[in-house]
Amino acid sequence: MDDELGARLKSYEGRAATLTGKGRDPVNLPMIRHWCEAMGDTSPAYTGPCAIAPPTMLQAWTMGGLAGHEGRAAAHDEMFALLEEAGCTSIVATDCEQEYLRPLRPGDEVTFDTVIESVSPRKTTKLGTGYFITTRTDVRVGPDVVGTHRFRVLKYAPAGAGPKRPPRPRPVVNRDNAGFWEGVGRHRLLIQRCTACAALRFPWLPGCNACGSPDWDTVEAGGEGTVYSYVVMHHPPFPAFTASEHAADAAGPYAVALIELAEGVRMISGVVGVPYDKVRVGMPVRLEFRSYDDELVLPVFRPCEEAAV
Repeated sequence: MDDELGARLKSYEGRAATLTGKGRDPVNLPMIRHWCEAMGDTSPAYTGPCAIAPPTMLQAWTMGGLAGHEGRAAAHDEMFALLEEAGCTSIVATDCEQEYLRPLRPGDEVTFDTVIESVSPRKTTKLGTGYFITTRTDVRVGPDVVGTHRFRVLKYAPAGAGPKRPPRPRPVVNRDNAGFWEGVGRHRLLIQRCTACAALRFPWLPGCNACGSPDWDTVEAGGEGTVYSYVVMHHPPFPAFTASEHAADAAGPYAVALIELAEGVRMISGVVGVPYDKVRVGMPVRLEFRSYDDELVLPVFRPCEEAAV
């Protein structure tokens, strides 16, 4: 048949990927606090004696860390082994969907089961040819399902190597953040502002995380900021990210920073124009817009000392 591999992969639909996984820690206030600080979410619902966990933390309670989880079923590894043997050696996350049935509260013990929900027909993308795989994780407290997490990846064979460098992956643009990316295309960094309580928020959201109002407008960031936190990324060679502003080759490490803008919100971005080991917490930076090809423009930050030269 035309796609024998696709037919074999289809046979894994409905099979378990994880059975009776268990969250490594109960739902707890320290993790909630760290999450809210990183996201800049000041909702009072997540503090105090009646605190609940932010709904979008759902996946965090199921993560196994570097040690992973017990209970991963053989079907998961078998399916990915088939893809690897067929040359689909690369993987990229494409999107996720979550459904919340009741809030999680400190002390809740989370268990979960993951099933291979669907495998797409063979698809050809700019990255290469492969298959979109969707898994569904049902998260439980006791016998009750409290939320569902669907996660979709593309497992693919990279497009043929050649002298032309592949394009950088594109950001996911949806109805909630389209205005932000339109602004970036015009070299404007737009921050949402609630028209009910005037709270600024980033990233863009459909409603205010301070008062809940769905009404908003935007203000333009001035471009000044400081490095609030950062990580140094190490990954295998990936030609799309070979760039002189990061490293001499694609395997070289580079810094990804959480930038606190002068307006008070924080955003994740790259720090350019300085070696990764020179990035420091508190470093003043200045916004610039960098074009990576004819279509892709990204906001990045350069140390102020470098920008002034």
